[in-house]
Amino acid sequence: MSKTSEERSLLVLENYIGGKFVSCRSYIDSYDPSTGEVYCKVPDSGKEEVDAAVAAAKEAFPEWSACSPEQRAKILHKLADLIEANLEEFAQAESKDQGKTITAARTVDIPRAAYNFRFFSTSMLHHTTDCSPMDHMGCLNYTIRCPVGVAGLISPWNLPLYLLTWKIAPAIAAGNTVVAKPSEMTSVTAWMLCKLMQQAGVPPGVVNIVFGSGPRAGDALVSHPEVPLVSFTGSTATAQRITERSAPYCKKLSLELGGKNPAIIFADADLDQCIETTVRSSFLNQGEVCLCTSRIYVERSIYSEFLERFVAAAKKWKTGVPSDPSSKNGALISKEHLEKVRSYIALAKSEGGIIHCGEGLDQLDLPQRNKSGYFMPTTVITGISDSSRVMQEEIFGPVTCISPFDTEDEAVARGNGVRYGLSATVWSKDVGKVHRVAQRLQAGLVWTNCWLVRDLNLPFGGMKNSGVGREGGKDSYHFFTEVKSITIKH
Repeated sequence: MSKTSEERSLLVLENYIGGKFVSCRSYIDSYDPSTGEVYCKVPDSGKEEVDAAVAAAKEAFPEWSACSPEQRAKILHKLADLIEANLEEFAQAESKDQGKTITAARTVDIPRAAYNFRFFSTSMLHHTTDCSPMDHMGCLNYTIRCPVGVAGLISPWNLPLYLLTWKIAPAIAAGNTVVAKPSEMTSVTAWMLCKLMQQAGVPPGVVNIVFGSGPRAGDALVSHPEVPLVSFTGSTATAQRITERSAPYCKKLSLELGGKNPAIIFADADLDQCIETTVRSSFLNQGEVCLCTSRIYVERSIYSEFLERFVAAAKKWKTGVPSDPSSKNGALISKEHLEKVRSYIALAKSEGGIIHCGEGLDQLDLPQRNKSGYFMPTTVITGISDSSRVMQEEIFGPVTCISPFDTEDEAVARGNGVRYGLSATVWSKDVGKVHRVAQRLQAGLVWTNCWLVRDLNLPFGGMKNSGVGREGGKDSYHFFTEVKSITIKH
């Protein structure tokens, strides 16, 4: 049967194994979130493809791990240069594939992907190891750090290239080889990255990328006996499955999971700065960022002023076609995800919550071809109990809930009253209060009077159900290496 012209025009991705592109027997449809149409075919890889990628990575490991850190750094720098040289092409692809605005892809995602390679290529050169003389025993003890082997890396769909490179860069800089699995919903920029590997001088087998779903490709990767280490970013439910599947092999795990992040706003906050930043922290990237603010607690004396001003600012946060430079938000990732986010708003309404703007109230003005896209306006809810699923579960959309509080102790208790502990923000001009509250909040990252100010040297990760382990400058180096103690008798 001949293919239709539409089928012929679809982008068809291939796995990248052992330095070569390899086609797959079956494929998954990938949609353009802004139109709701299939535009890409992604390999539906399983055990066979993962086995081939792990074998290629294992074969490449001895030579790659024996390279000097400087040799590896040179190659990572070249990869960064190549991403920057192709920045516009990558940005267009990321926006189309994920639904985010072209502005976000151009100014945040792709530059950060290049910087990840640049940062880890140099940071790995500056770590030192310990030495401990024991003269009374006639011994000298010292430590070395060795690469672990084949690293299994699984990255999510919200910041596709940004978070994939956050894992690949430190893994290969430390001398490991990798098998990576991006989300099947956002695989295009990972496939484009594969095309740059050879140009950058990455030896065959050092980076292998296998495309496919979590239950097939992901499961085969995390349960593979020859993959001693797994770094995963995604949902808590998937992480529980990964933990179970990798337990028989005692793998090293780094799990960066969901968040239900609070903002605590005291009466003495600089409201102009606070509202501008908190609108951004609630709705950036359609709210599809694990660090987004989804619970806002405001001291009662300023609650009504804050709410009025916040809703007015949220209404100005334009949701529209990703290619429009005036759009602040694009489309959500998928039809299923849009329905899930909408279900939380329906639940809030059924529980007596008040919708101040957004879903069900504000109509989006979209061109005809985008009417079937997965768009949702920024939505602000009040009047919801802390025990509601709306306040307890990660929604991962352009939705935030606002609630008043009376005392510092109450604010901290409510901020901590969920199973997640990824990030939090605190707004106050009182330095003592800022320090006190930051120390009491159960979160891996606390920003005060700002949000998402990131230094890649700092540890990144969460507490409670928001994950296990940390990654960042020193932390990634420790995670992607094993420490060995050596004692020399002299």
